Amino acid sequence: MDPADRTNLLGLPRPALEEFVAALGGKPFHARQLMQWVYKRGADSFDAMTDLAKPLRQRLAEQAEIRAPAIGAVQQSADGTVKWQLKADAKQAFEMVFIPEPERGTLCISSQVGCALDCSFCATAQQGFNRNLSTAEIVGQVWLAVRELGLLSSADDSAAQAAERRVTNVVLMGMGEPLANLRNVVPALHILLDDFGFDLSRRRVTLSTSGLVPQIYRLAQETNVALAVSLHAPDDALRNQLVPINRKHPIAELLQACWHYLDEQNGRSVTFEYVMLEGVNDAPAQARALARLLRGHPAKVNLIPFNPFTGTRYRRSAPVVIQRFRDELLQRGVLATVRRTRGEDIDAACGQLAGRVIDRTTVRLGSKVIGIAVQP
Repeated sequence: MDPADRTNLLGLPRPALEEFVAALGGKPFHARQLMQWVYKRGADSFDAMTDLAKPLRQRLAEQAEIRAPAIGAVQQSADGTVKWQLKADAKQAFEMVFIPEPERGTLCISSQVGCALDCSFCATAQQGFNRNLSTAEIVGQVWLAVRELGLLSSADDSAAQAAERRVTNVVLMGMGEPLANLRNVVPALHILLDDFGFDLSRRRVTLSTSGLVPQIYRLAQETNVALAVSLHAPDDALRNQLVPINRKHPIAELLQACWHYLDEQNGRSVTFEYVMLEGVNDAPAQARALARLLRGHPAKVNLIPFNPFTGTRYRRSAPVVIQRFRDELLQRGVLATVRRTRGEDIDAACGQLAGRVIDRTTVRLGSKVIGIAVQP
């Protein structure tokens, strides 16, 4: 078989993998064994899967592959953050970031090459949009990161150092709008949560969206992960400027979808991301307006110091301004935290991922909503 025609197993959630294995003469339990080899042991060769019958391994080798995205470049920050540039093809690239902490390791993965939503404070949005990532490319980021982080470990590492290189949390907060690529994102989420896949708790997988309301309702029917929403403003007039999709799905409509998601999934809360922009959205009065929107609902606010990038017109709010904004929220009963900036020296911080998007096949939203390519 032509290698290009082989099925990449990283793109198949368990039911689809069972069907694929059955077509090769295997049983459902063979698919589960296969998943354990791929996701628990990081195997990329069928020869290593010694508990599978040799004829089945031969058929798998002929018709399937385990292929993660190729690495274009790797950078490591002074604070331990690691950023990988991954190849989408010979010209296009996307990025993923690993953020080590004493008690957890968070992997930030991408769902698209570029982004069409045109949020004005985001470096990815300035790249334009090329295409959606496949399920295998999304899952492959996690598979690759686990392997690469293992290679970074050494025999001299302490238990604490080794633990800091373990992926415990996955966030779809990298390049792209995940809900514009539901067809590929949902199967990837299933693999992340599957007992025979990465076996992550639903509270340790977070999907971040700019606010595609119909897709939030669909997501509630498809899977159960933590939801984060890029809010960034307490009123429609300002959010229309910062997050253009708001012109199509205003704040009230967006919040209704968020509360529905929690009701359907028995979730604990929605995280609202709020980038702090000097003189734009950081006034105490705006904090009080935000509190009025969220008070009494299962919500928490993550205040994100703005991370600059080349060509931006925005500046980061001063620390004292951010703390006052947080205090205004806390005093009104809204849980709020300030995100610690990580990886800024390698452009790996929130809003800085740019990858390499040369062929922009989709127009950005720009000054008016013209619709975006949403894959059902």
